[in-house]
Amino acid sequence: MIIYINDKPCDAKVGDLLLNTAKLNKAHIGYICGGNGICQSCFVYVLEGAECLSEPGEDEKAFISDKLFAEGGRLACRTTIVKEGTIRVLTRAEKFRRIVLGLNVPGFITYAQTIGYNVTNKLPSGVSSIVSRVQSGRLNPVDTIGKIASGLSPASQLVYNNFIEAFPFMQAPVNVVSGVAKGAIDNASGALCTVSGGRLHLPGSTCTTHDKPAEAIERITISAK
Repeated sequence: MIIYINDKPCDAKVGDLLLNTAKLNKAHIGYICGGNGICQSCFVYVLEGAECLSEPGEDEKAFISDKLFAEGGRLACRTTIVKEGTIRVLTRAEKFRRIVLGLNVPGFITYAQTIGYNVTNKLPSGVSSIVSRVQSGRLNPVDTIGKIASGLSPASQLVYNNFIEAFPFMQAPVNVVSGVAKGAIDNASGALCTVSGGRLHLPGSTCTTHDKPAEAIERITISAK
């Protein structure tokens, strides 16, 4: 079956999590906690096909307010496709991008108020849910930290891509800054190698000193009487 994430057609089947479907189809639903349902970075709005998805569980209810549920809010890492049908979802980042690009001031105010209400009213229950799951053994802190670490790179790339899509005029300044930073790293690497005579190479840099062929080593023999 085909579902739509940010209007992008994605292959899916009954039994799939929305988050896994997005990852397999590169549809970019955010994720940091690795699917443990504690960070809300995979929050989506179900625009169509709610009846084709699993009912919200206690983990979702602890983090999502009634107002956001009324707008179709779900956590993609906790939402499973239970039957075939037309499913359309919109990620939180994409909704915000469309509000900004559309210069929708009233929409932005409503969006901010709803998110603020959710944070204020669901933070205590969210924290309580995490503590309860750790105590009952349903949430492993060590495993969660590892998943967060592995999810930081995709998350940062998602933020960058959404920023450039929302503010394309900023692409040139960002590229200039990136180029300057890379140049500084390259220069530092060359200087360190020249001074120390070692072979230190920083990630992503080149070392002109050691691009040259290695010099021949003169060998001498020392004998003791």
